[in-house]
Amino acid sequence: MTAFEEFGVLPEIGRAVDELEWTLPTDVQAEAIPLILGGGDVLMAAETGSGKTGAFCLPILQIVWETLKDIQEGKGQKGGGGAAASGTTAKPWTMSFFDRGNALAVSPEGLKCQSREFKEWHGCRCTTGVQGAGKYFFEATVTDEGLCRVGWSTQSANLDLGTCKFGFGFGGTGKKSNNRQFDDYGEAFGINDIIGCLLDLQANEVRYMKNGKDLGVAFKVPDFLRTEAFYPAVVLKNAEMLFNFGEEPFKHPPPKGFVALTAADKKNVKNNPQAVPSAAAVADAKPKPNAPQAIIIEPSRELAEQTLTQITRFKKHLRDPMISELLLIGGVNVRDQMAALERGVDIIVATPGRLEDLIGGGYLLLSHCRFFVLDEADGLLQQGYGDMIDRLHKQIPKITADGRRLQMIVCSATLHSFDVKKMAERLMHFPTWVDLKGEDAVPETVHHVVVRVDPQKDTAWHNMRQRIQTDGVHAQDNVRPGNSTAETLSEAIKILKGDYCVRAIEEHKMDRAIIFCRTKLDCDNLEKYFRQVAGQKYSCVCLHGDRKPQERKANLEAFKEKRVKFLICTDVAARGIDVTGLPFMINITLPDEKSNYVHRIGRVGRAERMGLAISLVASVPEKVWYHGEWCKSRGRNCWNTNLTDQRGCCIWYNEMNYLAEIEDHLNITIPQVDKDMKVPVNDFDGKVVYGEKLKNTGTGYKDHVQQLIPVVQQLSDLESRAQVLFLKHLPKKR
Repeated sequence: MTAFEEFGVLPEIGRAVDELEWTLPTDVQAEAIPLILGGGDVLMAAETGSGKTGAFCLPILQIVWETLKDIQEGKGQKGGGGAAASGTTAKPWTMSFFDRGNALAVSPEGLKCQSREFKEWHGCRCTTGVQGAGKYFFEATVTDEGLCRVGWSTQSANLDLGTCKFGFGFGGTGKKSNNRQFDDYGEAFGINDIIGCLLDLQANEVRYMKNGKDLGVAFKVPDFLRTEAFYPAVVLKNAEMLFNFGEEPFKHPPPKGFVALTAADKKNVKNNPQAVPSAAAVADAKPKPNAPQAIIIEPSRELAEQTLTQITRFKKHLRDPMISELLLIGGVNVRDQMAALERGVDIIVATPGRLEDLIGGGYLLLSHCRFFVLDEADGLLQQGYGDMIDRLHKQIPKITADGRRLQMIVCSATLHSFDVKKMAERLMHFPTWVDLKGEDAVPETVHHVVVRVDPQKDTAWHNMRQRIQTDGVHAQDNVRPGNSTAETLSEAIKILKGDYCVRAIEEHKMDRAIIFCRTKLDCDNLEKYFRQVAGQKYSCVCLHGDRKPQERKANLEAFKEKRVKFLICTDVAARGIDVTGLPFMINITLPDEKSNYVHRIGRVGRAERMGLAISLVASVPEKVWYHGEWCKSRGRNCWNTNLTDQRGCCIWYNEMNYLAEIEDHLNITIPQVDKDMKVPVNDFDGKVVYGEKLKNTGTGYKDHVQQLIPVVQQLSDLESRAQVLFLKHLPKKR
């Protein structure tokens, strides 16, 4: 048995993982895999390079394969509502998986309802009701803030309880409602309050209790409803309620003569016919070729391709049935993607734009989507895809046609983003947080330093023979050596950074590095500079949004396969791109978003290999192109160098301020080194070889057993003394 099998992973998947030399699950995998296999929504936060991709790909592959296997063998559906989906009788005294609004979710055991829709009410009825005679009672507890109404309804009632003559509700605002008539009743209620719902079919009355207090008669049941069956019902707006029909002891017992619904006489019990899907719904449960079970959204094409590659590797030994996966990204012939969808697909990995286009055109169905995954969720939200995520989530049935509940998985290296938290509260279903990261931090395997670029102290730019082509911001300014204007110093920063980058490469004999620039134009200029300075010695490729998709893919592959030494890129490559054993990373400019600093330097120091990250930080402000209201090109074919508040396309960029924000965010002081780029490795716990794991040394793990012997002996002595003291204080037997 492999270590992964102990966490519930299939042996076939375990074999594929072993072949990748993953000897043990990472911490995030050990936590998340069982939770996902168990059917829960999960939010994952862990260090970059910690194995988050495997943490969601492995269990998704397993559940998709098992589902396909069940279909192949003609077995009944599994999961919540599975019995109903197969056409058998629904479980009694639970909230229905089928007689409910589209945006209302029911927990797997059927006793908790939740709606994260802010603008609309969504309701649900119980699988079972009562009719004829008797006095009945159930409790509903408000488990999350929001708006809710609870009570009783007949089969003919609207799911929006209390808005027609067939339903009777009591709302959190202290109003009772029937047939859209809202009247004051009792008192308001909210989170943690327990509402007792009473139905007296002898006196034909509906009453309510709040935390054990009887609020009196709310409704008289009209004569035309006396022969109808009444079902527990609820309607919610961004709220959550937990139901107890009598299987557990009530928090506040009902008045004398009332019994729990679970104790109702069988002759008075009526099954809800709408709690079992129609023949059409059962037919819909059969999978369609273009209705995938899993949709994984990535913020960039490169990251989508990387995730798809992992899925292909993990499924290597999963056969009979075979799982089909598909990459949906821009820059690829959409007709080929449509044809692949028609042939059948089980797992989709996509970037947002192409995914929404194919869904909107009807080429991709959401009816059987079991997993909705947002990888690098904070990146997706920063790119403005929040509304699109909300739209897609609203379209996906919360219970699929085959009775399975939608699982949502959100991953990010910065899960503590306010926007991510709000999205999780809005969309996810009782999520479990797997937070092994805490606030942003730099892994111990990453040595990161800052080099100050000060054109007032370093005047080498005055007469530099070979200099980098700058971005043209100061093409119309009077910038020349000896001139101390802000514009001149800004131009000097741009020149010196090109030179400092080469110095860093030479000093550390870098043969592989990712270099981050601020704009696409900066990337192109650095690429030209490298070729000008050293030709093939500094073989390099660019990765940014202006390069065609096929070129971007080819460039990334060339770098991964070590056919070129340097990858020059914008933040498009900062999130999730995994390059095995990468030793070095250079920030030509610090990112303006402090969390992106962690993403960038996280490209090195992965898989326990040591990495060095060098950031070039200007000591004076630099004027740069800005993607603002008046300019979308960031310097390409643009000559409007006015500031943005003057309808221009530039801003002054103060890197010292950004450095202070990053240090404050990480609660550290980043070491500074001189312009000679010499990094004092002794400050970093001994000699290291960047790109490799720490060597076993006398201070490492080689003789750690001998080192620990005195400590272990002391612990053993303390334990013995504690046991003796415990025995001495035991009372003596008489």
